[in-house]
Amino acid sequence: MAPPLLSLDRIHLSFGGDPLLVDAALVIAPRDRLCLVGRNGSGKSTLLKVAAGLVEPDGGERFLQPGTTVRYLEQEPDLAGYPTIGDYVEGGLEDGDDPNRARLLLLELGLDPARPAQALSGGEARRAALARVLAPEPDIVLLDEPTNHLDLPAIEWLEAKLLAMRSAIVLISHDRRFLERLSRATVWLERGQTRRLEASFASFEAWRDEFFEREASERHKLDRRIAMEEDWIRYGVTARRKRNQGRLRRLGELREARRTARQASGNVALKALDAELSGKRVIEAEGVSFSFGERAIVRDLTLRVHRGDRLAIVGANGVGKTTLINLLMGAIVPTTGTVKLGTGLEVVTLDQRREALMPDWTLGEAITDGRGDSVVIGGQQRHVVSYMKDFLFTPEQVRSPVGVLSGGERGRLMLARALARPANLLVLDEPTNDLDLETLDLLEELLSGFEGTVILVSHDRDFIDRVATSTLAGEGDGSWIEYAGGYSDMLAQRRQAPAGDGRSGAGRRASEPRAGGRSSEARPAAPAPAAPGKLSFKEKHALATLPATIAALEEKLAKVEAVLAEPGLYARDAARFQKAVDAHARLKGELTAAEEQWLELEVRREALEGG
Repeated sequence: MAPPLLSLDRIHLSFGGDPLLVDAALVIAPRDRLCLVGRNGSGKSTLLKVAAGLVEPDGGERFLQPGTTVRYLEQEPDLAGYPTIGDYVEGGLEDGDDPNRARLLLLELGLDPARPAQALSGGEARRAALARVLAPEPDIVLLDEPTNHLDLPAIEWLEAKLLAMRSAIVLISHDRRFLERLSRATVWLERGQTRRLEASFASFEAWRDEFFEREASERHKLDRRIAMEEDWIRYGVTARRKRNQGRLRRLGELREARRTARQASGNVALKALDAELSGKRVIEAEGVSFSFGERAIVRDLTLRVHRGDRLAIVGANGVGKTTLINLLMGAIVPTTGTVKLGTGLEVVTLDQRREALMPDWTLGEAITDGRGDSVVIGGQQRHVVSYMKDFLFTPEQVRSPVGVLSGGERGRLMLARALARPANLLVLDEPTNDLDLETLDLLEELLSGFEGTVILVSHDRDFIDRVATSTLAGEGDGSWIEYAGGYSDMLAQRRQAPAGDGRSGAGRRASEPRAGGRSSEARPAAPAPAAPGKLSFKEKHALATLPATIAALEEKLAKVEAVLAEPGLYARDAARFQKAVDAHARLKGELTAAEEQWLELEVRREALEGG
């Protein structure tokens, strides 16, 4: 095995209070693909800064092989002092680096090198920072939330670029799909310590859950031993009238061990307050068009959103997603067409830029809008400190100003504000930004169980797949096309669009009925070739047997993932580990193909029956 390019050993770091990192370690070998995961506030970004040499730890060792080049992408790029984007990107090059590569990356990212560096949006600044980091082709690339503020085309471009690089890569990201595609090993930072899994992020969550189960089992055994000791103290000491100081000390040690074990970060407790049900029809847009000057944002859009729908809106930055939401919510009057809102709507909005948070508010004031120190949740009054514990805030933070919060903490605070209000329509503009994976899981559960309606703007493909019942895609030039299902379903339906459709495989306009819709207006479109008038015997047989095939593949995949989740498998049996990795990739491909085949046949069957 090649010697590591960079290693961190027994890293200890605190910022005045409890330690943030305790004996943390990180080893980066040539061409490694690591993802660094952990909850918000666990110290991931700090550990990455230690690896980059930007933060000096209180203790431990950092070793970098002589001559190794390292580039670090921070969450908030600073372009100050650079006149143009080109100057900023080329400022990261060293002697021998190719400036033409820097310019090429900027062009691929849609940026003009001559543009002023101080007039960029958040997404443009992130693209420029990516070009600066990738242009030198360093030995190690450290990326902290590289997909934040990027649109879907840019995320997919970045995936392809990183997969083709020879550099070792360490990623921090909340984008599951991104991590699964790029990682080969996972480093988990929890309670200041690191644990490494020699498998991609796809295997991480099962491995983490198994760890917590073992920990809970050990804690249960500890509780039983404490109970036995307390029983002896209650009766034995009294009976003998003599204290066994050794056993008393042992009880104190056991209690301290339990107290320490229970200092693990808690779970976010998310619950949306359902208002009274809205009317069945929530939004009805008919022939809506809207333009900024000569630029069409929406062209002839007809769309119906019903109670219980979870509509995801996707598209490149600048296509007009936020403008479309404002049109649908009546905040902007369309140039032509009409938008009608349903009856009894109670709307809660989570904005993309967290603009509703005033930096001089305390956290408590942000939750209550300055009205007292309690909130009414589910008809019951709760103290704001108790409510904020559900979102992993400590009692001490309640009086802290909003301005000192990290991006992840601001995201949790916005969720706490939004979910404290009764709603039957949630409008969420990039709700996943800066949230950790555990909070994302719980937010997905919340939205899946929410009885009202959800309109969602997101660039997180996995989140859309898990939440959306339909996806509205901006295709440019004011064209919007609605697809049944989530992001993966949208891609599958685009591939099935007939040649000569005139939309380059884009599918169907939102003004046409969507497949799988619940309303009488929504009759399925026919994405299948028009020649056959019915399914063949072979296709009928495949449609009937594919669900069982998919279930069998999922079962096999789960067994392989269980093997990959075995602690220390790679070190103990590298051949078995590689065999499991190869089987995982093969089964994943077979499962995807089977699911897409079933979806294609099912959509076609519905189209033929509907015709």
